[in-house]
Amino acid sequence: MTAPIVRTLAELRQMTAGWRKAGEAIGVVPTMGALHQGHLSLVRAAKDHCDRVIVTIFVNPKQFNNPEDLENYPRTEHDDAKKLASFEVDAIYVPDADQIYPDGFATNVSVSGLTDMLCGAARPGHFDGVATVVSKLFLQTQADKAFFGEKDYQQLQVVTRLAADLDIPIEVVGCPTIREEDGLAMSSRNLLLSDRSRIKAPLLAEVMDDVAASLNDGKTMSEIVPDATARLLAAGFNEVDYLELRDGADLSLLDSMKPDARLFAAAWLAGVRLIDNIAV
Repeated sequence: MTAPIVRTLAELRQMTAGWRKAGEAIGVVPTMGALHQGHLSLVRAAKDHCDRVIVTIFVNPKQFNNPEDLENYPRTEHDDAKKLASFEVDAIYVPDADQIYPDGFATNVSVSGLTDMLCGAARPGHFDGVATVVSKLFLQTQADKAFFGEKDYQQLQVVTRLAADLDIPIEVVGCPTIREEDGLAMSSRNLLLSDRSRIKAPLLAEVMDDVAASLNDGKTMSEIVPDATARLLAAGFNEVDYLELRDGADLSLLDSMKPDARLFAAAWLAGVRLIDNIAV
């Protein structure tokens, strides 16, 4: 059964008021649509842990620093609703733009310390847009738990911090990255890859696995990164934004192995920016 599509905050609040009165736990899965198995794994986790589940679909203009990137981002609302039907979620919240950013909207949520590196350095203003829209969605849905994928690990850390700092009564739950059979991390942006580029794309995960193995053998990032970057460029990647080892808790930069270290990468392939991270 297809869940109702809700487009206004008033409609959403009317639904959630009854659930809260009944003492039911509400889970939210915030997305920008173009749903894939990674998103659906979050929906599955939400269904396992909550009485009611809301999936939000909103392509947030504030987190795009490139207008062309915003314009090209896939929008597949009809297909998304069909994919969600078998999960029997309770609502699909697809807010009109004025429900998120009404006329006169003047507030910006910014999380310092976790946002000035990795994707934050490459995409100025991106995480302010993420933090602002996620704050709105947390408050609008009044959910008890929110489910995010570890594939966007920096984003997961940012939203966890903002919920704690702003005393928003919600538990942020991180869920494992879901991969294609060839190792490519699932992403809505993968839909933008040509057939030829799609064949090359899994090399990013392969190179990261090799870097992780070298780190475990005692090598440092300073020794490893030049060859790893050259390997990606030689295979047809256009540019490597970063290939870095960082602390999994505070995202501080590392050069060698330590407990809870994570390897992060972002690279461009035929105009599509691919990101990934793995525990090392």
